This record gives sequence, structure tokens and C-alpha cells, in this order.
Amino acid sequence: MSTLHTTDVPPSQAGQSPDESRHARGGVRAFFHGKPRKYFVGLCAVLLGVVILCLPSAYVMEMPGPTANVLGKDEGKEIISVQGVPVHKDTGKLLLVTVNASGVPGYPVTNAQIAYAWLSGHMTVMPREAIFPVGQSAEEYEHESDKEMTTSQDDAVAAVRNFAKSHHIDTDGMKVTMHVDDIGGPSAGMMYALGLIDKLTPVKEVNGTVIAGTGSINADGKVGSIGGIDLKMLGAKRDGATWFLAPESNCDEVEGHVPGGLRVVKVATLDEAYDALVTIGNGTAQSLPSCSAKQ
Repeated sequence: MSTLHTTDVPPSQAGQSPDESRHARGGVRAFFHGKPRKYFVGLCAVLLGVVILCLPSAYVMEMPGPTANVLGKDEGKEIISVQGVPVHKDTGKLLLVTVNASGVPGYPVTNAQIAYAWLSGHMTVMPREAIFPVGQSAEEYEHESDKEMTTSQDDAVAAVRNFAKSHHIDTDGMKVTMHVDDIGGPSAGMMYALGLIDKLTPVKEVNGTVIAGTGSINADGKVGSIGGIDLKMLGAKRDGATWFLAPESNCDEVEGHVPGGLRVVKVATLDEAYDALVTIGNGTAQSLPSCSAKQ
């Protein structure tokens, strides 16, 4: 009778010397003991990444903000209220455009939010130092923004008074108040001025169209450059504008960023902006100057 002998050594180790067998078993133990260490290191790296993403960021992210029709109302109040002189109504909309900024004083963001903004394609990411001074408090930031808005409105009224003199528009006794909540900065000056002129004249400048625009303005009627114009054009398109008035000095930022279906007209003065307004309202605007790569 033959006897069958069995062994605990796996077939792959059959015929190995005792030292070789011990070495193989040691390798198996090392393999299984090493895996938990690798998993632990990997888990720590993931947790560290999560912590970093949750930390406050040193960057500001900007996106298209809300628009407001300067011929209409905000929170039940006329955005441009005029007393002391006759006021005329128009159809259509004149949209001031804005940018929403997060990461400015009082509105912190995390690194995760900044990473998302970087990848979105519809937001802009910038260092905080490019937007506001280092160490500026939320109260200081808000005060500065409100001050710029008030100055912008005052300059718009002054520019319209000068415009009225050369266009024989009576502004004697005119009192103007402007109201928009939660919007600051100087970039709505031109649109305030155009909205006020529209109210003072019997001409239906807008005439049922939706025209957006941006640009600061001074008392002499010069239209100045502003920031975030690519995002503002996106907001204008989103809210139904088919025309956009842009400062000539911003043309280098306009070119290549105009959304489909939006026509941009470059302007350098209040007179040019008003002429463009009338031309668009008349439906004869195809020859108006636009921004090009070479100015």
C-alpha cells in the first residue's frame, strides 16, 4: 500500500530549502504589513488636501453679477428719479451691468471655491492685492465702494447738465436722485447719464430694444475704462441685451470675449454714447464702430 504525504508548503515552494521557504513567507508578511502603512499615508494626504481646500483663500473670484434697468425700478423705487422738469417715458431697457466679487473684505472664500472658479471658464480669479489694499477691513471696503458709486452718480448728473446745454434741454430746477441697492463702484456712470438723458427728452432713444453698457464718466462727459468687462458682457447677454456700449479704452479686453448674439459699440464720450443709443433705437446701427484687435 502506498502512502500519500501532504505538506503545508504551497506548490510554488515545493522543493525549496528551509531558508528559501522562510524568506518567501517573510516577503508575504512584509507585503501585507506594508499595505496598511501605504493606505495610512494616502489617507493622510487626502485629509491634508481636504483641509487645504477648506482654508480661506488669498484670491478673489469674480463672476457676472445682476443687471438693473436704469429706466425702471429697484426695490419699488425709481432707479433715476427726476423732479422739477418734465419727464418722458421710453420703451425697452437700459441695463447697467455688474460683477459679483467673492474674496473681498467681508466676503471670504475657500481654496475649494477658487479651484472651482479657476476651472469654470465663466469666472475670473485674481490675487486680492489686485482688487483691494492689503489690510483693508470690510467696513473700509464697503465705504470706498459706496463713495465711488456716489461720486459716479454725481458726475453723471454733472455730465448730463453739460450735455443739456449744448442740446438745448431745459434742466433749470432739475433735482435728481439715483437709487440702486447693493451695487458699488464707478462703472455705472455712463449708463446713469444715458438713462437721465432718456428721461429728459421726448425722443424714444431706446425704442423697445435692450441695450447694456458700462463705463465711468466725468463731468466733461468722458467715458473711462472699467474692470471685468468680459464678465459684464456675459451678464448683459444672459439678461437679454443685444447691444453693449463699451469704453473705447477697454477694447483690448473686449476683443475675443464677446458672447454670440451681442453686438459691442465702442464709445469714448457721452455724446458718442447718446448718438449710438439713438441709432440703435432707430434700427440703423449696423455701421456703428466696434472694438477690433487693432485700435
